[in-house]
Amino acid sequence: MGGSSSRLALFAAAAIALAGCGQTARSQLSGTATDSPGASAEASPRASEGPLALEGRYERVIAGVLPSIVQITTRNGLGSGVVYDSSGHIVTNAHVVGRANRFEVTLATGGAPRAAKLVEAFALGDLAVIKVDDPTGLKPAVFGDSGKLRVGQIVLAMGNPLGLSGSVTDGIVSALGRTVSEPTNGESPGATITGAVQTSAAINPGNSGGALVNLSGEVIGIPTLTAVNPELGGGQAPGIGFAIPSNTATDITRQIIKDGKVTNTRRAALGVTVQTVIGAEGRPSGVGVVRVTPGGSADRAGIRPGDVIVSINGTPTPTSQALSEILATLNPGDQAKVEVLRPDGSTSTLSVPLGELSGG
Repeated sequence: MGGSSSRLALFAAAAIALAGCGQTARSQLSGTATDSPGASAEASPRASEGPLALEGRYERVIAGVLPSIVQITTRNGLGSGVVYDSSGHIVTNAHVVGRANRFEVTLATGGAPRAAKLVEAFALGDLAVIKVDDPTGLKPAVFGDSGKLRVGQIVLAMGNPLGLSGSVTDGIVSALGRTVSEPTNGESPGATITGAVQTSAAINPGNSGGALVNLSGEVIGIPTLTAVNPELGGGQAPGIGFAIPSNTATDITRQIIKDGKVTNTRRAALGVTVQTVIGAEGRPSGVGVVRVTPGGSADRAGIRPGDVIVSINGTPTPTSQALSEILATLNPGDQAKVEVLRPDGSTSTLSVPLGELSGG
């Protein structure tokens, strides 16, 4: 939504400042990523396809999908959402709904705003489901398989940037498999998003919760974040946006509709409450264990309050956010090698069978 963007240095190797593209969320800091091109569910436009034919494809996709994109308005701002089913369920970002429970939903095709209520928000993955009281005439979107995306595929971003209802921008899939994180700030829930789709399609405040669509008319992502560059005065870095993969969005949405909550996050957890430890030079030096969940993975492996986690599987963990990003790339049941610094100054490397992160 229409809030200001946070700032963070744009590091050459990996770190990117990110800004939430909805409500007042201020998202910053990206993790590193690996590009993972796979087979495409959509045939690319043929090299011989002329500009008028390609233009026609754009027009057909927009005409087919845009009626499924809605504007979500709260007391604090606005964002976008995608109609999930004919019962009135709409998927969006958790930072779009914020702390609100009631909303007004406006269709891209016009008409009076419709009342809607929150079903459940999944803050850890920055997703939420709301339900329109009157679903008459709603057109569910078709969700594609984001696992078949490939770099270079043409995509369209649809939403309500800056309150401009029913806007469309185009670009390509720039990279796959990104891990990006949001701090807990304002309406931002502090999510770590794995497998994010990076796109060059312009994403602006108000686009959050909308749709990233392929040329087959399938939603393959939920636009969520954009990068900002302090060298541009903290302005938006052109052509760097991120979307939650459609496979993740549909998995979480199905769980919320069926059970009223997320019952399987598919996220790994250590079973600890932590905080970043600042070293003698005033820099982050590790992740201090404040509390250990009784009977949890860390507890069984011998991690105790007062220990400092300094690496996982050989990757340093200087901050709690770094720890979260590494865990987000692992699966429940994986064995992780956790190096800890004990209060007496000794170090230990423990093998920890990872548990599942709670959806609450």
